[in-house]
Amino acid sequence: MLQSPPAPRERGAAWIGQTIVLVGLMGAGKSTVGRRLATRLGLPFVDADIEIEAAAGMSISDIFAQFGEAYFRDGERRVIQRLIDGRPKVIATGGGAFVNDETRALILAEALAIWLDAPVEVLAERVRRRDTRPLLRGRDPAAVLRDLAAVRNPLYALAHLRVASANAPHETTVRAILEALGR
Repeated sequence: MLQSPPAPRERGAAWIGQTIVLVGLMGAGKSTVGRRLATRLGLPFVDADIEIEAAAGMSISDIFAQFGEAYFRDGERRVIQRLIDGRPKVIATGGGAFVNDETRALILAEALAIWLDAPVEVLAERVRRRDTRPLLRGRDPAAVLRDLAAVRNPLYALAHLRVASANAPHETTVRAILEALGR
């Protein structure tokens, strides 16, 4: 028997115990904040990038290098679809996951999407600490992030909730999310 998809949730809708999916640009704190948020809510935490690497048997950098971004995004979509299985959890996504139309529609229909929004300057400072991001290799992080923000921020704005990820301890962002969730 075919079931119709769930009705899309309203923007700004309160949390009712479903899966929470954190979206936003690289460096916004999705993984670190997600782990802490999951602990505070008593939910499992899943980092979609780690799940993608496990499914592919290679690093994200290697997937990009060998197969390209389109191939990676397709695998990312399939992994996120598997993770949103009806059991509540907190999922941290990669920065580009929410840009994919199918992935975004799935997240918006079946989870609570929270955009962790941070100024480009804050993001650039955070991402300079690690050299693991394929989109930044050999490029100026601030310039890349400004370009990505111009394209992606209007899509992130479709998330149910927007929470500032300021240049402050991660716990500040966790508290802001909990407050937005009514917790």
